[in-house]
Amino acid sequence: MIDIFTAAAIALGVVIMLGPILIPLLHKLKFGQSIRDEGPASHKVKSGTPTMGGIFLIAGIVIATLFSAQFTADTFLALFIVIGHFFLGFADDYIKVVKKRNLGLRAWQKLLGQIFIAAVTIYIATNYLGIETTIWVPFIGDTVNLGALYYVLVLLVIVGASNAVNLTDGLDGLAAGCMAIAALAYCVVAMIMLKSDLAIFCAATVGACIGFLVFNFHPAKIFMGDTGSLALGGAFAAMGILTHTELVLIVIGFVFVCEAMSVILQVISFQTTGKRIFRMSPIHHHFELGGWSEVKVVFVFWTVGLIGGILGIILLLGSSVRII
Repeated sequence: MIDIFTAAAIALGVVIMLGPILIPLLHKLKFGQSIRDEGPASHKVKSGTPTMGGIFLIAGIVIATLFSAQFTADTFLALFIVIGHFFLGFADDYIKVVKKRNLGLRAWQKLLGQIFIAAVTIYIATNYLGIETTIWVPFIGDTVNLGALYYVLVLLVIVGASNAVNLTDGLDGLAAGCMAIAALAYCVVAMIMLKSDLAIFCAATVGACIGFLVFNFHPAKIFMGDTGSLALGGAFAAMGILTHTELVLIVIGFVFVCEAMSVILQVISFQTTGKRIFRMSPIHHHFELGGWSEVKVVFVFWTVGLIGGILGIILLLGSSVRII
């Protein structure tokens, strides 16, 4: 238990110490955020705010985890997934910010990287962690053996979670706050399952996200960029896979699911009917354009995320099955 609080404190301290050093440097290098013309008008003032803050956010997670946790297969795999997505996000941001190519990495390039990360994850999880191809289904309370389809599920979890957190990163403090809540819930889940090293990793994520909010809450002095959001999404995927609660991840990450689904539904609706379901997607912009202040949207989404985290823990506590 002490190691868990230590990890959170170290991650918090690392981020808070690195922030004042790296933010002016990123500003000096003109690593500023470009704001979409079609976005809310209130966001125009954010143009030029330094991005790629994920550099010191993820540094906090990695340093705290390595300092506080045993270097087990759990620890290695969690950090591998995070660092792999960190490099994908860094490449994406670098191309957009430095090379001035707005689209960043091509979709196929990003997907190829995520497939590689998923392949390594599957190999380590099945050969060194003994994770089976059965999954526990919430609400039904029973297990289902997916066989080879489980490997497809792992890929979907990695791709889906990383992209969902990435889409959530659209308002000051939204993604960092929601991820802190989700990681806290998974810290409890990991402790329930007696997976202490994974609990330490989750606690480090909580501490780093809270530290980042010091600089990222409205009005933000720094944005995490894809460097941070893709890596945090990878962290979230790792938590679900390593606790073997891939479907509970949907409940704990309900906000992330809503953000991703709003984009998918918007695209499908517009391409098939020419009409939009939401004023703008992801869904946090829908509420902004409906008159909610940015801070109100963030606090409401944090609250929904907290409810999802509590429900996920309750689901697992009420289960009589052996998940791992």
